[in-house]
Amino acid sequence: MEGSREENETCATREVEAKFVIVGGGIAGVTCAETLADECPEEKIILITASPLVKVVTNYQQVSRTMETFDVEEKPSSTVESQCPNVRVIHAFVSGLQAEEKMLTTSDGKRVHYDKLCICSGGKPKLIPGQNPLVVGIRDTESVKSFQKKLSAAKRIVVVGNGGIATELVYEVEGCEVVWAIKDRSISSAFVDEGAAQFFLPHLNQKKKEEASALVKRLKYTVENEGGSALSPTEGEGDGSFGSALGPDWATSRHMKGASSVCPQVHVDYQVEVVRVMDRDQMSATHLKTHTPTHFAGDSEQEWPVYVELSNGCVYGCDLVVSATGVIPFTDPFLPGNTFEVAEDGGIKVNHKLETSLPDVYATGDVCTAAWERSKLWLQMRLWTQARQMGSYAARSMVAATRGESISLDICFELFAHVTKFFGYKVVLLGLFNAQGLGNDYELLLRQKKKNCLFRVTRPTLSIWRRPKNFFLI
Repeated sequence: MEGSREENETCATREVEAKFVIVGGGIAGVTCAETLADECPEEKIILITASPLVKVVTNYQQVSRTMETFDVEEKPSSTVESQCPNVRVIHAFVSGLQAEEKMLTTSDGKRVHYDKLCICSGGKPKLIPGQNPLVVGIRDTESVKSFQKKLSAAKRIVVVGNGGIATELVYEVEGCEVVWAIKDRSISSAFVDEGAAQFFLPHLNQKKKEEASALVKRLKYTVENEGGSALSPTEGEGDGSFGSALGPDWATSRHMKGASSVCPQVHVDYQVEVVRVMDRDQMSATHLKTHTPTHFAGDSEQEWPVYVELSNGCVYGCDLVVSATGVIPFTDPFLPGNTFEVAEDGGIKVNHKLETSLPDVYATGDVCTAAWERSKLWLQMRLWTQARQMGSYAARSMVAATRGESISLDICFELFAHVTKFFGYKVVLLGLFNAQGLGNDYELLLRQKKKNCLFRVTRPTLSIWRRPKNFFLI
């Protein structure tokens, strides 16, 4: 009898149900859970996250109707439960979704039943093909820690990618030679045009970067296993899972210094792609010559642990290769056995209510692709700002559907607005900030002075000024 009772109790603990279930402990998922808790304090909410640490939005400021600034802090998942009493956090990986049965299965054997589901699983990094251990990707806190450890012994690194993380990384790394390989004609092309990129270029090799205007004063949390080492979601599980995306100030106050005493030295190779990554033995078999930029130390005969061949014919030897080529939506646990409509970029298609093609299933953040008729001045970029906005809107959309109410598209989807920081300058992006969708049918007038510049796109009118110190408006 006792054995039968214990078996029944175990089965009961494996069966979990809630009105709302959110998958993902990143900015989108946590924002969705918090908004649901405010809107429906009487309803049970479950947040499933692969990491014991979740990303929480703090110091939120509404700058204008469409523009906002905030910080992102990592906190224990128990923080969400303490602040939102009707939210339960389950620390597990989602192993499958049975949408017809309205049920999720998790890595710890739980079956989670829902009325409304919101998928906020984020994205996974696109890595350079190959299994070389000296190729690292940067996506979450755990991967940054691994990078910092390897960087401390490196005298030269190759950074591949031209997005936000690559831009911040190249600027912040010190005590190391950096080869920056990008596929575009200018740096940071996802955020700024060639004129603005030219203004930022001298900051790459400045002798000493300006100190941060304000210290980031916040508690830092880490997760340790029984052996006392940092525990990554990718370790021990073997399923390729990972933590939440980095926040807006991920590089601030982090120690990213190489093994060399040289001043920052950055060399940029434009309009190139990686042909292959080779170890020392593979390089020897090719009889290729290595290339050393003129302002770098060492010579072309020096041996390195890893080599990168670029499409322009240059081969660079280095200690470490950083793959920062963006992310792809993480949909692996949800697609098998279900009939989601998937966009060309791999994201789950959502309509103007953030509903997927399956009933009562929503998606938000990096995992989704906006498939509604968009405003002429809004575009989707997988950024922290949009993750927070989508998470909040998805929660309100789910509540409206539950109550049988209608909901209008949030004003944040009318005008693209994003605030970030590059090379020590605050950068504000508004609307079609980089003349997206215009092809070549526009004119760019440029005036640039030392430490002061003015850019103007005349068709349509789109202006970029730098007026106050350390401030850009795009």
